[in-house]
Amino acid sequence: MNVQLLVNTTKLLAAEGKGLLAMDESNPTCHKRFAKLGIPQTEEARRAYREMILTTPGLSEGLSGVILFDETIHQQKKDGTPFVKLILDAGIVPGIKVDEGAVDMAGHPGEKITEGLDGLRDRLKAYFEMGARFAKWRAVITIGAGIPSRTCIKSNAHLLARYAALCQEAGIVPIVEPEVLMDGDHTLQQCQEATEHALRAVFDQLVEQRVALEGMILKPNMVLPGLDCPTQDGVDAVADATASCFLRAVPAAVPMIAFLSGGQPGELASARLNSMNARYRSRLPWTVTFSYSRAIQQPALEIWRGNDANVSAAQKALYHRIKCNSAARRGEYSAAMETR
Repeated sequence: MNVQLLVNTTKLLAAEGKGLLAMDESNPTCHKRFAKLGIPQTEEARRAYREMILTTPGLSEGLSGVILFDETIHQQKKDGTPFVKLILDAGIVPGIKVDEGAVDMAGHPGEKITEGLDGLRDRLKAYFEMGARFAKWRAVITIGAGIPSRTCIKSNAHLLARYAALCQEAGIVPIVEPEVLMDGDHTLQQCQEATEHALRAVFDQLVEQRVALEGMILKPNMVLPGLDCPTQDGVDAVADATASCFLRAVPAAVPMIAFLSGGQPGELASARLNSMNARYRSRLPWTVTFSYSRAIQQPALEIWRGNDANVSAAQKALYHRIKCNSAARRGEYSAAMETR
């Protein structure tokens, strides 16, 4: 393991005022979003959509890295320029999603386990040769009656740690993503307890697998009430609960926490990230930034709708969301930015 190589990559990804764009949707997920907007569910439509994103002017002003799907890392612009070259030329680090999705966990109704370890060592070598310098693996934790179970949390934590060790062996920075889902009617306190439990299990396993904490990135959920919870706590309450939870559970050796949006509306995801940085930045030992997908892409997708004539307007919407999150990364975002 070349720890210095990993540390150098994390420094690039943690650049001031920047975050990550997760554009690693699987084909079925991409097709669901396309279908709602009347966009053809084809490989060419997916390629054109990703070209629209990656050719957005000023992308590198707020992004240090982009997470790609396997199909995307092999694709090119219409003029034949590989997407990876386009990303590198912009001064952005290419990353790759390597898990193969969450499936039902045997013997544990309502819980999921993530697959993808088989053949991962060879896949990581190939991705490194293609230019990827970081990777992502997502584990899913659900809050409900009697869940999450200890077994589900421990099993997913073990897989995350094994994945992370394989990444570091290949010279690739692992993004470790234990996501406690927003679905359900759980309270802010219940989410805080589940999140802390999951984080402690993950770091126990990372240490057991000899993962260099200084050469990884954590991509967690914010501590949030469930979407169906009657009490929806305010932005600052979310920041307080999240910061206190992570200060208790995440080692200071971790260089960067890049929060997922998890289905939050774009403006709310920006406001919550901003509150954490504005209120706690001087007390947090890690860089706190974003690794958003829909919270950045959705407005642009709704404008684009598969129509080349809408590319410029869609790119402006994408750029706007990136700039808002860049400001939130510095604790300088305000709602006024949404009306300019």
